[in-house]
Amino acid sequence: MRDNSITRIWVSWVAVALISIGAGSAEAQTIRLSVDLSEAPRRIFHAKLIIPVTPGPLTLLYPKWIPGHHSPEGPIANLVGLKFTAAGQTLAWRRDDVDMYAFHLEAPAGANAIEAELDYISPSQASEGSAASAQLAVLSWNQVLLSPQGRAPGDLTYAATLRLPAGWKFGTALPVARQSGETIEFDPVSLTTLVDSPVLSGAHFRTIPLSVSGLPPHQIDMAGDSEWALEMPSKMVENYQRLVTEAHALFGAHPYRSYRFLVSLSDHVGGYLGLEHHESSDNRPPERSLGTYGLQQLTGSLLSHEFVHSWNGKYRRPAGLATPDFEQPMKGELLWVYEGLTEHLGNVLAARSGLFTPEEFREDLASTAAYLDRTRPGRTWRPLADTAISAQVLYDAPQEWRSWRRGTDFYDEGVLIWLEADGIIRHQTQGQRSLDEFIRLFHGGSGGVPEMKPYTFDDVVAALDDVAPYDWKGFFDARLNSTGPRAPLGGIESSGWKLTYTDKPNELAESIDKEYRRVADFSYSIGLRVRTRNEDGKILDAIRGMPAELAGLAPGMKLIAVNGRQWSAEELRHALRTRKPIELLVENAGFYRTYFVNYTEGEKYPHLERDASRPDLLGELIKPRASASEHRKN
Repeated sequence: MRDNSITRIWVSWVAVALISIGAGSAEAQTIRLSVDLSEAPRRIFHAKLIIPVTPGPLTLLYPKWIPGHHSPEGPIANLVGLKFTAAGQTLAWRRDDVDMYAFHLEAPAGANAIEAELDYISPSQASEGSAASAQLAVLSWNQVLLSPQGRAPGDLTYAATLRLPAGWKFGTALPVARQSGETIEFDPVSLTTLVDSPVLSGAHFRTIPLSVSGLPPHQIDMAGDSEWALEMPSKMVENYQRLVTEAHALFGAHPYRSYRFLVSLSDHVGGYLGLEHHESSDNRPPERSLGTYGLQQLTGSLLSHEFVHSWNGKYRRPAGLATPDFEQPMKGELLWVYEGLTEHLGNVLAARSGLFTPEEFREDLASTAAYLDRTRPGRTWRPLADTAISAQVLYDAPQEWRSWRRGTDFYDEGVLIWLEADGIIRHQTQGQRSLDEFIRLFHGGSGGVPEMKPYTFDDVVAALDDVAPYDWKGFFDARLNSTGPRAPLGGIESSGWKLTYTDKPNELAESIDKEYRRVADFSYSIGLRVRTRNEDGKILDAIRGMPAELAGLAPGMKLIAVNGRQWSAEELRHALRTRKPIELLVENAGFYRTYFVNYTEGEKYPHLERDASRPDLLGELIKPRASASEHRKN
């Protein structure tokens, strides 16, 4: 049951707003938004708006294309309870029969404003945007508001108020005007800024300052499903402080006034989802992430990745993604820069700051290179450029046959391409320059306030040419449009390392598979990825052209027995170690059949092996750039 006091406050607020509107003040054009999270543990977000209008036809829009999502993911199906009134009169509305995100209604004669009520019902499964567990909530403003058609987001002003459940605390980059108990009033901001400023709140909350002298304020705001989830080791805190100084050393400027890492530690709102914003990032690792090997490293790379996006994605953004509003479709052809370069820099900064050890950095790079090189037969028909252009359909594509379909590979293959570009710059300049110089030139800027500077492919090529003259257009064209069977491993090889496979597990990848993905990975031997949650044995992917797929196995089938014994990941590993053909009993939609996998080469796992004939440029790449004195200034 809703608190009647909220209704009284709402009625008073409406009256004050209407008086202001009638007075014709500058405040008259401000849209007022009130969000009530008191039922967030039930995954219901209540919202009310006062929207200034003039009498006549009116179309209101629900945001569809949200920056950072790269696809039309505004969750319109979760908007419920929609109601419009004006001067106490209920208004009829009609959804557009083509654009599902548009609502048509008529503002009656004499009306200066309409009032809108709506609820957002958050899915119980992990999802981007607004989400909640019993103990915390993430509010993405775009999911609880409407805006008038024909007005640019930057020209619309919203004054937002938020009510939290009793005892909850919050963190956000949005400027706070005042707070009274569980009610927070924020400074009026543009719709662009509001959508760019999510709020994290929860019953278990902790703030960790990452202050560094001479730099803007930085901090980690954490909410967890338990108090113990928030226990960050002191060494980890030091490494996140180093992340701040290493990022400044790399970029040379900061495109924000302050920065907050918003971290929700829960198994119910994410699963390593992350979304970038100018002055904050929405990061969602599992509850155990701060104290579990593998999850610690994933969390570090997630926060580092989203932090880099403040420069590469928010400040510098591909022209095709720099749309004028939330309704215009985005074009993803440069996502190998937006996401691929960010993935590379995020991993490099994680290593420079100590969130990755050098060995962990190499093992992670080996895993990335191996799955792109050995488990992506889809690259023989779909070039990397198409994975970027078709990102909006690939993000939500099924996992089955992903190796043949390909997924959003521009993230990880971007790592290999930009590593190779770094090696070329070093070679062309006899070691005097590296990719760092391009980053500072292209992404540094003057800094200090959030802004956006769009770019094109030609801008990227020109900036690289300023750093080290080379046929950069030809370089990228060849890698983006190739349908060859192999991944671009030139960057690893020119850095003094080579990709190898041994029977020794890649410990970092194995830990991540066990603790997070809950899969057993046999990709590099028989070509299977199998779900291990409750040892259910479901085949998640069978890599086309590898022994298991050639034997007839496919995603969706379920392993029952290995060589006559009940399936388990360890039983299949044991069978591989015998180096004899393997007999698998498999269930497929209620039918059982035995398959014979003709494979005798044992277990295989990827690693990087040092090539002593070349300098170790990987070691040089991940050396800290900030001086010891800069790290101590906190």
